[in-house]
Amino acid sequence: MTSAPSDPTLERHFKGHRDTVTTVDLSCNMKQIATGSMDSCVMIWNMKPQMRAYRFDGHKDAVLSVQFSPSGHLVASASRDKTVRLWVPSMKAESTSFKAHTATVRSVNFSGDGQNLVTASDDKTIKVWTVHRQKFLFSLNQHINWVRCAKFSPDDRLIVSSSDDKTIKLWDKNSRECIHSFYEHAGYANHVDFHPSGTCIAAASTDNSVKVWDIRSHKMLQHYQVHSGVVNSLFFHPAGNFLITASSDSTMKILDLVEGKLLYTLHGHQGPVNCVAFSRTGEHFASGGSDEQVMVWKSNFDCAEGNDGVRLQHKTAFSLQALPASSTAHPSHPSVLRSQASEPTEHFTGQDSHTAAHTQSASRSGSHSKASSSSTHQTQTRGLPQHSSQVQAQSQFSDGGVPPGLASTLEHIIGQLDILTQTVSILEQRLTLTEDKLKECLENQMEIGLHLQRREEA
Repeated sequence: MTSAPSDPTLERHFKGHRDTVTTVDLSCNMKQIATGSMDSCVMIWNMKPQMRAYRFDGHKDAVLSVQFSPSGHLVASASRDKTVRLWVPSMKAESTSFKAHTATVRSVNFSGDGQNLVTASDDKTIKVWTVHRQKFLFSLNQHINWVRCAKFSPDDRLIVSSSDDKTIKLWDKNSRECIHSFYEHAGYANHVDFHPSGTCIAAASTDNSVKVWDIRSHKMLQHYQVHSGVVNSLFFHPAGNFLITASSDSTMKILDLVEGKLLYTLHGHQGPVNCVAFSRTGEHFASGGSDEQVMVWKSNFDCAEGNDGVRLQHKTAFSLQALPASSTAHPSHPSVLRSQASEPTEHFTGQDSHTAAHTQSASRSGSHSKASSSSTHQTQTRGLPQHSSQVQAQSQFSDGGVPPGLASTLEHIIGQLDILTQTVSILEQRLTLTEDKLKECLENQMEIGLHLQRREEA
């Protein structure tokens, strides 16, 4: 039995969207993060602290899906305005747009070779396009309700789609035929994803469940009932041993697919978590929520001694035989709070946030007394102020046997860093307000000029 990985920690925090964050993706080199929002904007967040975010205006309605191309040189976005845009993720914000569907486009996904796009829409169709010149290739038309999501398999031979008609369909890309339909009886799948091996799929359902299906035997391998709200998004870890989910119950869950159980519950977003995605290496993941925030987390899965099965180079360690059939993890399973994740400190735009993010891991002791004490601790830590990282550091130093003098010095340094972080945040906020005011003044000046011009012409 493998040892448990280290706890995930919150590394960065971005606020700049003016409405719900609906979609997130990370570039292959982890230098950029792309997000879409109900505010109709695509934003590119640069991971270098000194670089400001890029805001891309172009869509005329909510952006529901974004994805980096495999090379990272393009970002595709899908919108309620019925279009798909391809952006160059740089300051120039160059883009091309094409009308992809006759209704809302809910999903866009690059093929593994970066040559094609698959889109899913409320017009009940799935369409495949070339990336070069955005040429239409073919459509798949057997769904009888909105299509929420469509994705290529890792080898690009198959396409999986999920619909409000309560089916998940597998398509052969070459023959363009539906080769199997999985049925969701209690709800419909908001989101689907292929396992990196290409042998199974996972579905995030409106009945609060997560299901893993074998695409060869067409049998359900696992069924997780761990959320108390609709599951909006999910994403396999690139090594294939873990699955992360995002839910309207304000939490994310990390599921251990080999053990068939809930591993972590992550808190941080205030309100529904709408999207989540791992980086290409699995070392990081990002999440977006209705609180307009984007959070970047460090997975820490590779930090565990002896847990080689989770490392990317050991992808083959995962096999379908290792998945316990129809295992169910219950939210009532005893749990213990293992660590407090780092406070969000990076603010590029927008107002300061006092989110207290923390990580809860599933208990391996089975003790009900631990579970009850955990819930008490959890209630106490949810509303921690911005300086909770200092308190956390203090307990870590004292527990680790650090000399009192050194611990005091380190605590003082952390306190000073907190003050500097807040100062930078305030300066960023003031700069943003100044930019907004300047823009408003320029717009007013233009309106006055046009008004005077009309009067002179009259």
